[in-house]
Amino acid sequence: MKRNQRNNGAMMALALGVSSLVAGCSSKTDEPFENQLRASLETAQPGDIIEIPAGQFSFDRSLVLSTDNVTIKGAGMEETILSFKNQVAGAEGISVSASNFTIENLAIEDTIGDALKINEGDNIIVRGVRTEWTNGPDVNNGAYGIYPVQTTNTLLEGNVAIAASDAGIYVGQSRNVIVRNNTAEYNVAGIEIENTIGADVYGNKAINNTGGILVFNMPSIPQRGHSTRVYDNDVNQNNTENFAAPGTAVSGVPSGSGIMVNSNDQVEIFSNRIADNNTANIVISSYFSANFAGQRELAEEFDPYPEAIYIYENQFQGGGTDPGFEYLQEIKQALYGEDGAFPDVIWDGIINPNNDESVKTICIMEEGAELLNIDAGNEFKDAGVNMDSHRCELAKLEAINLSS
Repeated sequence: MKRNQRNNGAMMALALGVSSLVAGCSSKTDEPFENQLRASLETAQPGDIIEIPAGQFSFDRSLVLSTDNVTIKGAGMEETILSFKNQVAGAEGISVSASNFTIENLAIEDTIGDALKINEGDNIIVRGVRTEWTNGPDVNNGAYGIYPVQTTNTLLEGNVAIAASDAGIYVGQSRNVIVRNNTAEYNVAGIEIENTIGADVYGNKAINNTGGILVFNMPSIPQRGHSTRVYDNDVNQNNTENFAAPGTAVSGVPSGSGIMVNSNDQVEIFSNRIADNNTANIVISSYFSANFAGQRELAEEFDPYPEAIYIYENQFQGGGTDPGFEYLQEIKQALYGEDGAFPDVIWDGIINPNNDESVKTICIMEEGAELLNIDAGNEFKDAGVNMDSHRCELAKLEAINLSS
């Protein structure tokens, strides 16, 4: 994990040119840069481009933007660093409630809560942003690194997220999303797509998280997510011990989960390179099996069963040797012995009792790949591999088009 610091001398030297680089700032060049940036955000006008120079700048409370059509630009994620290590007020580092918003080429470090939250906006771009808690994995770190929620037409690309206590890169309750070419390391969830309709997740690296890439639906949220493609990603060694706050949704993710699908439908997983995830390279579960936060009473409209999960053309290596929960350890020991390993895909086996035989839960067109049904709904009595009902094909999803 990187630790990036800038000395005060360099920061002061750079601050000499700040007034000309930050749109809308005070003309008082002796005013602290942090105050100038806060003022430029709070008084921004549509069309403003707020440029932040190289340097490390410290903030003790959240920065807030609520104006549409604004761009925030730094000099690079290793050059422009916004530090919130001494934050005493505000729930986020940067909080945005605006559309047509772009933020790029800077770092947000050590926030007391979420690093970058974008709420209820359309046409969002987050590019080249690093979010990090520099002390490494810790339950007291902020929950989310990059956190757009209830957005439409969202692009997250070329970002780095490190050590979030929930998800490094999270997209929730959104529509029409592309998450590409990002790196997520040492988070509980590296990349999470939750209750979102239409997402393409590709070209990413999810390494050393508790779970690499998650596609979830959670109850008590009006929008049910579906139609996510996860492809051409490197999802390796996601074996970091779960450090989420107890009772949160991701506290139910076993360490060693590569790609995990929970209670979501129409998910395509293809052309990924998935290796050495100690629970399994792919984990598929219902809400009942995961039993997040101990809840079993669900709203009638919530569908807790994953369906139409299509897995094909991936490259698997290793994994399944040291499952992250004790009951999974016991199943592995009983079926494969001390030195054995789970197959590449494990599934809780819980299906909707009202479905007929035409409903396909999981289809695997993957040479050599097997699915282990752990039979969680029957106290694991008939856990085993039977591929007869899983060698099937599904209609492929369409690519996401952000202009639509």
